[in-house]
Amino acid sequence: MKSIKVLGTGCAKCDLLYDNVNKVADSLGIEYELDKVSDINDIIGFGVMMTPALVIDGIVKVSGKVPKEEEIKDLLQQK
Repeated sequence: MKSIKVLGTGCAKCDLLYDNVNKVADSLGIEYELDKVSDINDIIGFGVMMTPALVIDGIVKVSGKVPKEEEIKDLLQQK
């Protein structure tokens, strides 16, 4: 099961990333747990200075932008 976290303080881009990740993960049929992390101290704990950010299995994959759905798909399919 993939652990996926969207880091962001609740801005529109953060919400868009959350929705896109949910949609792509569902379309891939993978088992996943998706969490939204909005506490600034938790976000900084990941070393992220710009949101939104995407964390997959504890590793920050994207920070400071909303990746396209195709990029999200590629990231979720990596081992």
